[in-house]
Amino acid sequence: MRHLITICLTILVTCYSKGQELKGNVASNNGESIIGGFIYTPDQEIHAHSDLVGNFSCKGLNIGDTIYISHIGFKTQLIVLDESSFKNPQKYKLNEDFFNLDQVYISNELRTPYEVSDIDLKIKPVTNSQQVLRAVPGLFIGQHAGGGKAEQIFLRGFDIDHGTDITLTVDGMPVNMVSHAHGQGYADLHFVIPETIEKINFGKGPYYADRGNFNTAGFVDFKTKDKVSESKFGIEIGQFNTGRIFGIFDLISDENSGQEAYIATEYLQTDGPFNSPQNFNRLNMMAKYIVNFENNDKLSIQISTFQSKWDASGQIPQRLVDSGVIDRFGAVDDTEGGSTNRTNVSVNFTKNLNNHTFFTINSYFINYNFELFSNFTFFLNNPENGDQIQQLENRQIYGIESKLFNTHSFDNFELEFNGGVGFRYDDIDNNQLSFTSNRQLILNRLAYGNVDETNMFAFANLKFDFGSFLINPGVRFDLFEYNYVDKLQSLYSTQSSSSAIVTPNLNLIYNPNKKWQFFLKSGLGFHSNDTRVVVAQAGNKILPLAFGNDLGLVWKPNNRLWLTSALWQLYLEQEFVYVGDEAIVEPSGETQRYGLELGLRIQISDYLFFDSDVTQTIAKSINDPEGENRIPLAPELTAAGGLTYNVQNGLSGGLRYRFIKDRPANEDFSITAEGYFILDANANYKYNNITFGMSIENVLNSEWNEAQFASESRLKEESSSVEELHFTPGTPFSVRGSVSYSF
Repeated sequence: MRHLITICLTILVTCYSKGQELKGNVASNNGESIIGGFIYTPDQEIHAHSDLVGNFSCKGLNIGDTIYISHIGFKTQLIVLDESSFKNPQKYKLNEDFFNLDQVYISNELRTPYEVSDIDLKIKPVTNSQQVLRAVPGLFIGQHAGGGKAEQIFLRGFDIDHGTDITLTVDGMPVNMVSHAHGQGYADLHFVIPETIEKINFGKGPYYADRGNFNTAGFVDFKTKDKVSESKFGIEIGQFNTGRIFGIFDLISDENSGQEAYIATEYLQTDGPFNSPQNFNRLNMMAKYIVNFENNDKLSIQISTFQSKWDASGQIPQRLVDSGVIDRFGAVDDTEGGSTNRTNVSVNFTKNLNNHTFFTINSYFINYNFELFSNFTFFLNNPENGDQIQQLENRQIYGIESKLFNTHSFDNFELEFNGGVGFRYDDIDNNQLSFTSNRQLILNRLAYGNVDETNMFAFANLKFDFGSFLINPGVRFDLFEYNYVDKLQSLYSTQSSSSAIVTPNLNLIYNPNKKWQFFLKSGLGFHSNDTRVVVAQAGNKILPLAFGNDLGLVWKPNNRLWLTSALWQLYLEQEFVYVGDEAIVEPSGETQRYGLELGLRIQISDYLFFDSDVTQTIAKSINDPEGENRIPLAPELTAAGGLTYNVQNGLSGGLRYRFIKDRPANEDFSITAEGYFILDANANYKYNNITFGMSIENVLNSEWNEAQFASESRLKEESSSVEELHFTPGTPFSVRGSVSYSF
């Protein structure tokens, strides 16, 4: 009998030593789900991460074990497991804390090389629409149309224009506009109120099966807050008749109701530094309502709207400034400008089937209107009336996407699956390009018609996590249907076409220890072409592929130092690009880009932080037989970073710099797009519920060009045209003060 008892106890201890499964959910103290929370034992031999709804599952634990739960910007929580820990899924809430690099860990997460986005957002929160995109390391922007037009984007050797080679989304809603009147992929983020941003997720290269159209250079995904911890109202006043009023207000005070709701609004106006005032104004409003059900199910309803109007001085030729006819802030045609508005309605539902499986459904409707007046060539094409053009469209977008997420643990590895299906339908009326006079009279229409474009898609991702090694294969399928009614034809007729594309990817991550991570990524991506191009190019390759590779490492030699690096290359096939400013189709040919990226984060002290990102890129046209043709405006060397401080007495602020080297403005580099170094500063002081702030743009008062192009133009008094640099000047030294009240 004694031997039988011994045998039974031995079997019991052996089985028990395999450990039990701890299930739980990680959230902030105000109930916001924490994505990517790190759950680990002291030796990190056993670890897990919380998923998109905050759930996690961690096997191999026993009663009496100690675990830590950590995330950037929160106090690490120590838990000693007891018998009750394994009976039901546990809920763990973390308290906010000053950011510290100690909270960042190297682990088998695909976005770990870009975990710095969480770091950066904690130490230098976004406070204006320009900083929204500058939060992405290596991404530069330029504004060149009075403040209301979408920014020009530069990333990884691309002049992305306004979004042709980068996928932008907000809470699952697309920002990029297909077959846009101004340019393919046009992405206007000005409807996002900075104070509502909770998280910025991004990735570089075409390695993400769930991202789809325009994901060649990369993607940026913005998540807005589900809950505000305190209401806030503020006023900002600055030079150039600049003023901003904003507010974000919590509408439900009962924390136990299971509901959250808030509204946010902002109004901005400025004349800019130009001799001819911009008269820019923008009004944003947003409302969000959340219902939290049992089992962490969630329903989210969001409505937002914005509208803006502006005048612009446009791009000016260098010869007029050099001769002293106008200064840098003058104009040739100051009747440029435009107006735009966008209304979004989205409904998101998350259903937890069990602690290992959940699905999401995201549906949206977007109403969008756009009108822009520009003049790039002055009197080149029409010596009498000038070359002003109007670009206009009215659009509705309908879309839905459903995703399924599942994780399953085996003896030697963990398997994670996520896949989805969806569609997007763009209904565009009166998409047109016209020659106009003084923004009043239509002289001649170059393009005028209706566009219907549908994108149906499906994707699947697998992650095999073997502890120190992760394998992530994925695949995506996209089907496009194009229809165009050309209203310039005497008899309206619908031109139609369709195309499909399959884009696989494979990502590998290896963590030999707690200090190093190596990653290799490869995949195919694409950006669709304008419907007017597609129906005119029947039989040609209308969905050209992009093929990319990344080889890199992450190194954390100690608790206060974080380094990232990546060698990458990206190849693009032949494209047919619709030039919205001229209503013509231009073949761009094959291109090759490759480069090196370096990132550095240093926790100098508990309250002082330094960051810097440097990118070196070579971008060339493959079709050039001599290999000398450069890709115009492709950035070659960029750097950005700065110092940030945040101390306990309520004082915070920092210095930020950005640098871009001279680069070719045309293929043979005979015209140079001038580089610049800009230094900005900000300081804030919080006393009780009141925060006082001051920001300085361009501390050194550098003369710099925010946007610049090699263009051919002719002035009214000139007998022949001139090709040279045309530019929009960057903001000179300017100061803005602010005060806000929290309650």
